[in-house]
Amino acid sequence: MGNPIKQSIAWWCFGRHLPAPELIAELKNIGYAGVEMCPQELWPQVIDGGLKIITEGGHASLGDGLNKLSNHDRIEKEIVAKLELAQKWGIHALIVFSGNRNGLPDDRGIENTALGLQRVSKAAEQAGVKLVLELLNSKVDHADYQCDHTYWGVEVCKRVNSSHVKLLYDIYHMQIMEGDVIRTIKANMDYIGHFHTAGNPGRNEIDDSQELYYPPIMKAISESTFNGYVGQEFSPLRDPKTSLEQAYKICNI
Repeated sequence: MGNPIKQSIAWWCFGRHLPAPELIAELKNIGYAGVEMCPQELWPQVIDGGLKIITEGGHASLGDGLNKLSNHDRIEKEIVAKLELAQKWGIHALIVFSGNRNGLPDDRGIENTALGLQRVSKAAEQAGVKLVLELLNSKVDHADYQCDHTYWGVEVCKRVNSSHVKLLYDIYHMQIMEGDVIRTIKANMDYIGHFHTAGNPGRNEIDDSQELYYPPIMKAISESTFNGYVGQEFSPLRDPKTSLEQAYKICNI
């Protein structure tokens, strides 16, 4: 018997389909622990509704990120400010980004990103908030994004060498780039701080309409030492309440 999977949802996927009070009540009723990337003005409603704020963006610009040395001063200030906010609101993790390649070799991108995260790793440790570097696909959704393979992100984490700098392993994105999801997760769990889901192809429901089969993926996570959250980040094609409940049941290992 493994550890129960704690689940959250990405607000952008579902907040556009349901009014905030209705969505919050539905999430609480189903059993979700919290929400991610939720507009700050809604945070009091989320907390009052018995949910947590699980993740928030750590800095501006997904495409213009940590792999550029000239961004480090700006990003450090933004992350430090967000860490203070995260402490105040009990936010579990801040999402950070490598940025696009723009011709930068992978070894330089890894080095630069690690240097940028080293500047804020101690502050994250002191705040008790994780910084999670997101793995995204550069094939379909985020052309030229540099942190697009697990090995790339793991190498950054190794160089930073902090308990509070991990990866956001997005199962959908890494299915597109690498496949071999379960083996990769098991081999690199020490470097993973958060998960996102979605079906592929199409980034929709995580049921049998797509190529990923989530029950054994969740079982692998549950049987590991992972104690973070799995965030549902898919765009529902049918009634969002039905999709939310189905996804929760699939991942409730």
